[in-house]
Amino acid sequence: MGKNSVQLRFYFRPGFTESEAECGHITAAARRVAKQCFPTLPEYQCLSTDPNALNDKVISIAYDRDGEPIGFCSSVILPVRGVGDVLHLGLTCVGPQARGLGLTHKLTAHALTQYVLRYRPVGRTWISNVACVLSSLGNVALNFENVYPSPNGPARPGITHRRIARAIDLHYRRAAYIHEHATFDPEGFVFRRSVAGTVFEKEATDRRYHHRYDWLNRYYHGLMRMEQGDEVLQVGYVTLLTAFKHAMRRRRANAESSRYQLAGA
Repeated sequence: MGKNSVQLRFYFRPGFTESEAECGHITAAARRVAKQCFPTLPEYQCLSTDPNALNDKVISIAYDRDGEPIGFCSSVILPVRGVGDVLHLGLTCVGPQARGLGLTHKLTAHALTQYVLRYRPVGRTWISNVACVLSSLGNVALNFENVYPSPNGPARPGITHRRIARAIDLHYRRAAYIHEHATFDPEGFVFRRSVAGTVFEKEATDRRYHHRYDWLNRYYHGLMRMEQGDEVLQVGYVTLLTAFKHAMRRRRANAESSRYQLAGA
């Protein structure tokens, strides 16, 4: 399967903007991919069977040349008082047959660029991410602005970082799949035992979930106890320029990868 055979479709709040039948197709496509990634499907994000589940989602789905879903990125819009809408990056899954195509980055960049370009072209769009996957944490640190916590971000969280963190802690745990009994560290931005015993818990030694840069792995691993189900909360922002930089960075990386493969053929 080549990169050029992949088609991406973007949906903004499809529960409000698409027909009931199309919403059914979106959910079915996402669940079909997710079944290849999880032993049991979590009742979370666009995988939920709740009829209102797609009302607040921003979704990008990848299809192969035969129209089969092979990956998706699902984010959720979180209204935060004093900040506005925050885009929580949520859940990205890629089927085993499509891994190696750079779809994780491509899906995220597509959803992000389309959302910012169409709906938030002016000013900052604040984002959040809750994860124990080191590659996810590292990519957010590299590709977004003013990210806390991050090895190249602010030393302490700012007022907006704290407002968003407090809103997620108090009001949006379910939306971010944070266990109700998890405790939040407001200085380190870590949810303790957030995913303990769930399909999202990861082993620290599983290199499939490590970032390609080991300094990022060391930094984020040092913030949490992965063996106890901790997760890091990241807060930052994106602008239209940031979104385009992210998309162009992935395009250049894909081009370099293609040239490398041709040279080695």
